[in-house]
Amino acid sequence: MRAESPPEPMAPAQPAPATPPAPVADGRRQLLAASAGNLAEWYDWLAYAYLSVYFADRIFPPGGGQAVLALNAFAVFAVGFAARPAGGLLIGLLADRRGRRTAMATTITLMGAGQLAMAALPTYQQIGVASPVLLVVIRLAQGLSVGGESTVSAVFAAESAPSGRRGLYSSVAYVSGNLGQLLASGVAALLAWQLTTAQMHAWGWRIAFAVGALACVTGLWIRRGTEETHPPAVRATAPRPRPFDFLRGNPREAALVVGMTLGATVVFYTWTTFLPTYARLVVGLAPGPALTASTVSLAFFIVLQPLAGLLSDRVGRKPLLIAFGVGFTVLTVPLLGLLRNSFWSLLLISCAGMVLLTGYTAVSGAVMAELFPAAVRTTGVGVPYALTVAAFGGTAPYLATTLIDRGHAAWFGWYVSGLALLSTLVYAGMRETKGVALR
Repeated sequence: MRAESPPEPMAPAQPAPATPPAPVADGRRQLLAASAGNLAEWYDWLAYAYLSVYFADRIFPPGGGQAVLALNAFAVFAVGFAARPAGGLLIGLLADRRGRRTAMATTITLMGAGQLAMAALPTYQQIGVASPVLLVVIRLAQGLSVGGESTVSAVFAAESAPSGRRGLYSSVAYVSGNLGQLLASGVAALLAWQLTTAQMHAWGWRIAFAVGALACVTGLWIRRGTEETHPPAVRATAPRPRPFDFLRGNPREAALVVGMTLGATVVFYTWTTFLPTYARLVVGLAPGPALTASTVSLAFFIVLQPLAGLLSDRVGRKPLLIAFGVGFTVLTVPLLGLLRNSFWSLLLISCAGMVLLTGYTAVSGAVMAELFPAAVRTTGVGVPYALTVAAFGGTAPYLATTLIDRGHAAWFGWYVSGLALLSTLVYAGMRETKGVALR
């Protein structure tokens, strides 16, 4: 989910059950299971973005210069997002029909296999055009996995939460995704500092993907033995969900997920993933300092998540969402305009964006889970969310790189600001869902 997480539906609120389902016995163990797999998934997904500067010249045909190689790499990055809606639907159906645990085991196994394939991927010099073709296949499989994982782990965490702590639990689940990003950025930065540039281009990037495969194995082991939050007894109380039942019964809630995600996914992938590359292409900042600044800002981002989650359990989800939307509507262009060829410049701009972005990331998982009944919760969140992330989040790095290559770097900031404004209007029209019992 992750290009990856939201207030009360615009549709009339349905009555809460007289006795809400009891939380699972060991919430901490549940959180660890959701977090471990989510960390591994997001490490694997985003390691590609951080390392593309090193492997692009090994996988794609030579010639065209640095900008063309970056465009090729981020085009494949965007292709991976194309599989996320299918993952949201297929993995979501698996979670709604067979339970969340089965779905989470499937996603992390698929991602681990993809990481092994990346670590062993032959180069263009070895097998020609088959190399980028294999890369596309791998990214499609990983997109399928992430499209399901980002939603099912968030739903699993929300369903595991005790009363009055759903915001906190959802924020902690998002912390794991941020930790995966931090680990990916950290490993990339460490390799960049310890190896020469020639070594990184030749074989160093493969080490990071091998680390990702090991992380997936560890996550799969941790997820064993957790308690199912959507057990057979609950699933038997409702008809077997069909692929698009969520849209038939909850069309306004599905539209809300799209509107909430629209601006947030572009901001998220710009600030947490693409900003080091943006700094390199626009102001010439070297990859080492850029990745280091990204790593430090992600660590700061992680600290903010549970604090904002706790705050949302006290004051509600809506104030944080509006703060995020207004902040990026007004400040995106000025912040990107302040970027200089300096580690400190990138670090300060990154951290400023992380403060605003937390208003969305810390609460979105809880809000989206609060919109749908259990029988269609994973597909109801997963499909519209993944479609929006694929259309806007996955294409953001490619669009930014294209505009930079054509001499219009400033236009990208206005694009981000405009989408943030649209999401802000959605947040303003939503009703508060804090305290609403999960249906």
